[in-house]
Amino acid sequence: MKEFSLAYSPCPNDTFLFYHLVHEKLSNQFKIKEELHDVEELNFSASQNKFNITKLSFFAYFHFIKNYTLLNSGSALGFGCGPLLVKKKNKKIGKLQDEKILVPGLLTTANLLLQIYLKQKIDVTPIRYDLIMNKILTEEFNLGVIIHEERFTYEEKGLEKVVDLGEFWEEFSGKPIPLGAIAIQKNIDRDLKLEFDSSLKKSLELAYLFPEKTKNYILENSQVKDLKVVNSHIELYVNEFTNDLGDKGKNAVLYLYEQAKKLNLIQTNFKEEEIFL
Repeated sequence: MKEFSLAYSPCPNDTFLFYHLVHEKLSNQFKIKEELHDVEELNFSASQNKFNITKLSFFAYFHFIKNYTLLNSGSALGFGCGPLLVKKKNKKIGKLQDEKILVPGLLTTANLLLQIYLKQKIDVTPIRYDLIMNKILTEEFNLGVIIHEERFTYEEKGLEKVVDLGEFWEEFSGKPIPLGAIAIQKNIDRDLKLEFDSSLKKSLELAYLFPEKTKNYILENSQVKDLKVVNSHIELYVNEFTNDLGDKGKNAVLYLYEQAKKLNLIQTNFKEEEIFL
């Protein structure tokens, strides 16, 4: 039996998705050894081709297409779920291109969307996503791009939105926002890739059928322990595209890829059939 190394984030949408795959035997063809890491750490690991299957930002994936193939199941895309550029309430800021801006990682889709919004490549400061709000509140930085659970708590913490980068993307493209991908190493046998993809879809189905089973695992790993926030996070980031990218999801991924190329943020050149399973 093949053993797969699998890496994903401790965010509720990932732990909800992967719980049954990791904790129950959904296939006779492979077993799982999992690790949980911050999204930018996952992106860096993908640059080293470290894990057989990994969660990573779509922006990171565009850099490492030669190593990985996108699975049909598991990705995080959607509407109304994009990163937010925020500042401290009532704080005056200058021209965005001239400000020092925090991002949750250079290879995150959040950073890519910021650059597309500003229509140019700018220097940003990367930091772990859960540290961004405090850096703005203490006025070490005027601006930061927040993701994950932070979008549900930033206002009560004393921050306000400057730009919803998700709304911008939807108006600009008319497409869902490709945020996080689930990818598998290209050198793995295609039948095993399909088996894993099918098992991941089954894991998602079971998560919806038995939500109480996943609850403790999700809360143990989540930065936020408020069950209401956790459930809102899952409802926002787990959707039809998580079950299957479909044509609409694939078109959004390819469009984002082309926008990154236009700004010279990536140097790769691949055909559609080299990207998707």
